[in-house]
Amino acid sequence: MLSSKEISKRKFTCIYPKAFLRPKQHDKLLVCKLHKSLYGLKQASKAWNTKFTTTLLMGGFQQSPSDHYFFFKKDRANIVILLIYVDDLVITGSDASLIQATKDLLHSHFKLKDLGALRYFLGFEFVRSSKGISLCQRKYALELIATSGLAAAKPALIPLDPNLKFTTVEYDHNFPGQEDPALSDPSVYQKLIGKLLYLCLIRPDLSFSVNLLSQFMHQPKQSHLNVALKVVRYIKSSPGLGLFFPAHGFIQLQAFCDSDWASCLMTRKSITGFCIFFLGGSLLSWKSKTQVTVSRSSSEVEYRAMASIVCEIVWLTQLLTNLAFPIQLPISLCCDNQSAIHIASNRMFHERMKHIDIDYHIVRSKLKEGLIHPTHEQPVYGPLHRYLLSKLGVIDIHHPPT
Repeated sequence: MLSSKEISKRKFTCIYPKAFLRPKQHDKLLVCKLHKSLYGLKQASKAWNTKFTTTLLMGGFQQSPSDHYFFFKKDRANIVILLIYVDDLVITGSDASLIQATKDLLHSHFKLKDLGALRYFLGFEFVRSSKGISLCQRKYALELIATSGLAAAKPALIPLDPNLKFTTVEYDHNFPGQEDPALSDPSVYQKLIGKLLYLCLIRPDLSFSVNLLSQFMHQPKQSHLNVALKVVRYIKSSPGLGLFFPAHGFIQLQAFCDSDWASCLMTRKSITGFCIFFLGGSLLSWKSKTQVTVSRSSSEVEYRAMASIVCEIVWLTQLLTNLAFPIQLPISLCCDNQSAIHIASNRMFHERMKHIDIDYHIVRSKLKEGLIHPTHEQPVYGPLHRYLLSKLGVIDIHHPPT
């Protein structure tokens, strides 16, 4: 608490509307109106978001129900889009006058600094050309390599050996007879995985490896740290790898899903993996995540993967509709398991799949609505890791292929 003398000496620079302070020498409450937000206050972020949202809504913007940090405003055939991350903003649109009007609206209510064309944002690097937009985290990747002490290490060709098995017991399952002690300081491993998770935002080639390693954050072993460092050495081989979004191409969503069965030696849970392509084959969304329950068959595993990607497709179609992109329905959903496709298409399978009733209904309902069209076709990929990256639309503009 502050006394009345202390209050008169201090300069308050907070946007939070009211702060109640009880002086020592008086019984009455003093109300202090604050005018500018201070970092660190629990209420500051909520007050700032409320103020910013109210200003945009009064200015004719709409808040997307799919993502509350995404605002858009349509004017006939033109659109202006605004993305917010705390107090950092990205503005784009199809008309320069609408973009300038948005800047004027924000300048009239807030103090802003216009940084010009988008080149660097939250660790992401943007490179634009007539062919399209390239997105990477090269600077962040180089800093990660340096802080890990692997600047002079030999680069790795792949992030993870697919034959490795991970457990929490203190012996090496991959090399019987060898001890595998727990780390004395788990924070080293935890910090490294946290940095790798942020790099996964635009590196689909790291998703599976980092997802697997993140399951041992509480009890990491030396073998886990060694594999994590190998992932960093793999990043060193191509720190500039990133996504490429072409300027021209067909506008159509295409989804692929797959999963393994009972791959975890400790829980026998399976891993779901999916990717969704859009606009000329550019990768739009992907995920590698352990399923929450143990599945009793490979068909059930694949069907749960289909349920996960259907939810993602529903969210993406809502978001792209707000962006005024025409979506051609039905969306092709490729799965390599015939039984899972039959479960979605044939209601006679329902009796055998009562234990996944919720997943059954979400896929079945979207199939009946015409949103998706399951098919057994899967892309034929080659054995090389680099070839797989090219199929995912991941390129390195700093070292283009010859």
